[in-house]
Amino acid sequence: MNVIFMGTPDYAQKILERLISEADINIVAVYTQPDKPVGRKKVMTPPVVKVVAQENEIAVYQPKRLRDEEVVAELLKIACDYIVVAAYGQILPLPILEHAPCINLHASILPQYRGASPIQQTLLNDDAKTGVTAMLMEEGLDTGDILKIETMPVDKDMMVEPLFHALTEIAAELTVDVLKNFNQYTPIKQDESLASHCKKITKKDGEIIFDDAKNIYNKYRAFTPWPGIYLESGLKLKKIALESSTLENTAGKILAIDSESIVVGCEKGSLRIFTLQPQSKKEMSVIAYINGKRLTVADTLL
Repeated sequence: MNVIFMGTPDYAQKILERLISEADINIVAVYTQPDKPVGRKKVMTPPVVKVVAQENEIAVYQPKRLRDEEVVAELLKIACDYIVVAAYGQILPLPILEHAPCINLHASILPQYRGASPIQQTLLNDDAKTGVTAMLMEEGLDTGDILKIETMPVDKDMMVEPLFHALTEIAAELTVDVLKNFNQYTPIKQDESLASHCKKITKKDGEIIFDDAKNIYNKYRAFTPWPGIYLESGLKLKKIALESSTLENTAGKILAIDSESIVVGCEKGSLRIFTLQPQSKKEMSVIAYINGKRLTVADTLL
């Protein structure tokens, strides 16, 4: 079968590599976002999907706007049986949706967490289960009929990167399954009464106050390594653990100190902090930090 693939980040890269490995799946074109300047020197860097496509001698297209008439016309000239979309980053216009069945791999159990950050939202909400949904795309955002869902448990201490990798593996296998058995699946409409949405993560989302320890810990799980969690002062909490989720304390008060960590109170619960990073400095042990600041039990970290 001939497939057009659309995707941009690591999540899409793994799915593309899995499709390329299948002898009876022929990737006829790859669509991805334009190269972007990266780092302080602003070096123009291609998306990882583009690199994989070029290594496998697959034609690459990087339109700034997929909706432009000439871009649509060019794509419609490419014969294909399916279009697979995984974190592409652009909305598909109706003519492309009608060109071939468009299958999207969304990293949530739809209709839960439609939108840009479903993996982070799973951790923010402390969900015990998540998954990947293969769906037929339509003009709405993640609203298409469901073809198949694969689920997995989420450990209470699981961080975003291992969860991301686990869901990527599920998505890669699910994509192959759905493509090869497409006619065996009956599309099922999503229950709109159960729909929820998640937004694009910004740096500001990482700012915390010592209010609810469990919520802060879930932010830590969801936002490490980026944007991280940090205080208004810019002090980043780099390695932490949930100490208590129930006891009431004074926000930011140091409750205990041992050889490797400190316990800091929150309005609800407390956190154990191992390492942190002052603004414009390197990551350091929390013990070195409080010694330098001459802080002790009953002092505040704020």
